[in-house]
Amino acid sequence: MSFLNAVINRIEDEQMREDLQERIDIIQHKIKFMDKVAVAFVDTSNRLNEDLKELIAEAGGVLQDDVNTARVVIYYEKSIGMLQLMGIVPSLLNKDWPSVEYDRVYLWDDEAAIAHEAGTAVAALEDLAEMLYPGYFVFGNEGKTWMSFKTQ
Repeated sequence: MSFLNAVINRIEDEQMREDLQERIDIIQHKIKFMDKVAVAFVDTSNRLNEDLKELIAEAGGVLQDDVNTARVVIYYEKSIGMLQLMGIVPSLLNKDWPSVEYDRVYLWDDEAAIAHEAGTAVAALEDLAEMLYPGYFVFGNEGKTWMSFKTQ
């Protein structure tokens, strides 16, 4: 059982539990037919972060231990929102990274990435699915909880 299922199973409201499970099932059904995406999850010092490794895996990502092997880089840091990240990230990028070359750098809001409550965890899964598989998932959170950072 995934950690998401464990979080959802703690919900007493059966309708809410079913709704959240359905949202997860939609994502997982689609991604099982897609290639996994190499992801680096980094902070504002370009340190790799493994806090959301399980959630990234649930969204079809494979967390990388080297930003040079990641096709997608997601910047997130606790207590730093997307707008602040916009001012910090440009100086952190390396033009030789595959994520920069393919314009796949994302900024994720600090509150959106906290996945301890069931509804928030499922919303975070949806955010990640949108980032990892643009065009395949559209949940409407781009610009609200995450954004694509144009590198070119």
